[in-house]
Amino acid sequence: MTEPTTKEPDKKPFLYVVVCACGIAGDVGKLITAAQERNLDVGVVATPQGLGFLGIEAQTGYPIRSAWRTPGESRPLPPADAIAVAPATFNTVNKWAAGISDTLALGILCEAYGMGIPTAVLPCLNSAQAAHPAYRRSLQRLREMDVLIGSYEPHRPKAGGGADRYRWEEVLELLAPAVSVAT
Repeated sequence: MTEPTTKEPDKKPFLYVVVCACGIAGDVGKLITAAQERNLDVGVVATPQGLGFLGIEAQTGYPIRSAWRTPGESRPLPPADAIAVAPATFNTVNKWAAGISDTLALGILCEAYGMGIPTAVLPCLNSAQAAHPAYRRSLQRLREMDVLIGSYEPHRPKAGGGADRYRWEEVLELLAPAVSVAT
């Protein structure tokens, strides 16, 4: 997972981008590019199902993480200075808020709270999922945990992920005060 560290003065802040499985996940390169343009170093952590949507390893220079390390295996990513969860699915938001840590991505998110790592989430789900009471409670719980929540407006069920309305850069704007990100 992540470990607190003393950052070297000339070292770029390190952003973890947690990617979940949804139709627009393949466009996460837009977020990575925007983060790199803001002088952030980036590593990607995908949910197991989200891994199949990605083809961006060369863009970050780091391996995409999806599984736990084995004992004694070195850490492939530096510790996170901030975390952006985008796109975040109904499943991930609800498990995270409930403290379920059954994947590497969720383990990192659950641990980030206790470590004080600034975290922002940009959900991507449909309006039927967003109407579920568990989702509303989960967003409230994440707010209580000081997670910054983006403004994505849910799309119609069975209509696709609304890629044209998804503002990848919003998570960077939310995190800007915490990691000195130029917007």
